[in-house]
Amino acid sequence: MKHPEQRIGVFVDVQNMYHSAKNIYNSRVNFKEVLKQSVSGRKLVNAMAYVITSPNKDEAMFFGALEKSGFKIKTKDLQIFAGGAKKADWDVGLAMDTIKMSSKLDVVVIVSGDGDYVPLVEYLQNNGIQVEVIAFKESSSHNLLEICDDFTDLSRDKKRYLMKIK
Repeated sequence: MKHPEQRIGVFVDVQNMYHSAKNIYNSRVNFKEVLKQSVSGRKLVNAMAYVITSPNKDEAMFFGALEKSGFKIKTKDLQIFAGGAKKADWDVGLAMDTIKMSSKLDVVVIVSGDGDYVPLVEYLQNNGIQVEVIAFKESSSHNLLEICDDFTDLSRDKKRYLMKIK
C-alpha cells in the first residue's frame, strides 16, 4: 500500500530497460515518467540509474537527460573479452547499493524485469522492505513478478512510458 510518508529508493537497470523497449517496441524508455510513477507522491530518498558506457557511442546527452530527470548516474565500462564476447551488467552493483541503502528506505523500486533480482527482493522483504517492480511484462521474469509486492507494467501505457527512436 502506498502512502505519502513512505521513503523510497528507485534503482534502474538501464541496460535491461533499454533493450526491452528497443526489442519489443522499437522505442526508448521515458525515464522521467518512470520516475514519476515510481515516486507516486511519496518521499524520494534516492534515484539511481545504472548505465554502461561503450567506446563507440556518444552517451553524454542521454546521461544528461537522466540527470535532469532526477537520477544519479553510476557508470561502468563495457567489457570486451579477447574472443570478442561482451559483458555489460550492473546486477551485483545495483543489489549492493540497494542493500546498503535499505535501512533508510521503506520501499525499494526496482526498474527491471531481470529474474536475477529475485534473491535481492527476498532479502529486502525479509528485512521489512516493500519491493515494487516496474518493467515491461513481456520481458519480465515470471518469478520476479510473482514475488514482488507490486508490479507496474509499462506496456499498459505506452504513450506515457515510451518515446520513438529518432
